[in-house]
Amino acid sequence: MNKPFLRWGILGAANIARKNWKAIRNSGNGVVKAVASRELVRSQSFIADCQMHTPFEEAPRAEGSYEELISADDIDALYIPLPTGIRKDWVMRAAAAGKHVVCEKPCAVTAIDLAEMIKTCQEHRVQFMDGVMFMHSRRLDLIRQVLADPHTVGPIKRIHSVFNFSVPEEFFASNIRVQNELEPHGCLGDLGWYCIRFVLWAMDWRMPERVSGRILSETNNRDGRSPVSTEFSGELFFSGGVSADFYCSFITDLHQFVNLSGARGSLQIRDFVLPFAGEELTFETQSPEHRVQACDFDLQPNLRRWSIDEHSHSHASAQETGLFRHFADQVLSGTLNPLWPEMALKTQQVMEACRNSAQAIGRLVTMAPGSS
Repeated sequence: MNKPFLRWGILGAANIARKNWKAIRNSGNGVVKAVASRELVRSQSFIADCQMHTPFEEAPRAEGSYEELISADDIDALYIPLPTGIRKDWVMRAAAAGKHVVCEKPCAVTAIDLAEMIKTCQEHRVQFMDGVMFMHSRRLDLIRQVLADPHTVGPIKRIHSVFNFSVPEEFFASNIRVQNELEPHGCLGDLGWYCIRFVLWAMDWRMPERVSGRILSETNNRDGRSPVSTEFSGELFFSGGVSADFYCSFITDLHQFVNLSGARGSLQIRDFVLPFAGEELTFETQSPEHRVQACDFDLQPNLRRWSIDEHSHSHASAQETGLFRHFADQVLSGTLNPLWPEMALKTQQVMEACRNSAQAIGRLVTMAPGSS
């Protein structure tokens, strides 16, 4: 019996789609059948380049419009990396055509839009999931086990996260991530989404009671377009005295980490979004012990390194491959996973509340009870 495969279409020739082309190729249960762009020549060029480096046995076909791909009978699921500002309509069209959807982040312009997108997917019995790759790393399973041990970290009290990368000057002139009509959330949506997602995961999907946000810098568009954030900080406050903060930026050098501080110790991940190159993924815990004897003040770090065998990228075990493998497994099972769209909606709601706070110069925003 032939192994079942999920037949993928890629809606848009964004650069990140190249990485996910390879992830689908490595998944073992998926195949790219077609790629669509608004210009046929661009789809053809994308396919030719990807086939040269990571070929499928049968080269995917090129489509010259999104509509052709959405209506295709030989496509089960769509990966949609289109800009946030135009994504809603295409996700809903895909769902109405019976296509399962992996949607890039941030998922929508507003939480109301995303709720509508998810509802449409539910009505047409198609799976929806956002494209946060680290959610599909086995490292998270090990971290969860460590956090469940009351003696290693203990009850979480504070979460601190950072995700930045420094861009060249031409980025601000041409990249869609600083164009308000296409990516209105700026660095908050592009980078802060990951920080918020990790916090929600660590808190077992509990929502914060209040949030605050600050735009630390933004684009200065001389052509009259509305500015977007290029540097942002946020603060989340949960019941029980737990708090979290995050910082994201397009103008600070590449840096990405999470630190969880608990009553008994702390846990740090130095590469929580994009794993450092290698064949294992790691994190550390520590519970320093301060010993004082007469004039001797001795601080012992009690540091422990944890690791799993998992390649950082471009491999069957890598997290991006896990994303597409897990999605295909879910769809091929004939059942839907309700947690995946819930994750996306909660992340969107918190991000939007942080942005609303920032626009009110840091005023605390209370999360609606219904959002949790």
